[in-house]
Amino acid sequence: MSQRSICVFCGASDGVNPAFGAAADAFGALLAQNNLRLVYGAGDVGLMGRVARASQSAGGNTFGVIPQHLINWEVGKSDLTTYIVTETMHERKKVMFMNADAIAVLPGGAGSLDEFFEVLTWAQLGLHTKPIVLINIAGYWDPLIALLDHVIAQGFARESVKTFFKTAASPEDALSLLS
Repeated sequence: MSQRSICVFCGASDGVNPAFGAAADAFGALLAQNNLRLVYGAGDVGLMGRVARASQSAGGNTFGVIPQHLINWEVGKSDLTTYIVTETMHERKKVMFMNADAIAVLPGGAGSLDEFFEVLTWAQLGLHTKPIVLINIAGYWDPLIALLDHVIAQGFARESVKTFFKTAASPEDALSLLS
């Protein structure tokens, strides 16, 4: 049986709350300790770099995908087990998704939101059944969940949209939901 892979979407910065970095460190280590391969955006900055370095430090298998135009900006982490350079952001997301069995979303910005909504939409359309978990460190994703409630209340989505993802308050909780 092949090794299970978890795609992690997260920020290219640490954010303002130290709990975000601590969660990235913990989640990366947990993936390695549970023989789960990290699939992520191949950056060596922010939460991206932290989750990868923690996984590597714990002996984990790491699979990074970065578009050519972001190698300098996100400081492409080329010492990963697998390091893939793509031409476009769309190709990056496709390669990450296709090489993962589940998706976890740590705090992040517009890129992480884009990635989350893309895999959520694909699940809603029946294109995949991979587990998706928002790792809601210090309530970071509470406004997003409230926005989805608003979208539902305004008639732009069914309540069922919220069945396509789960939330976890900690890296440990997230891991149990991704198994």
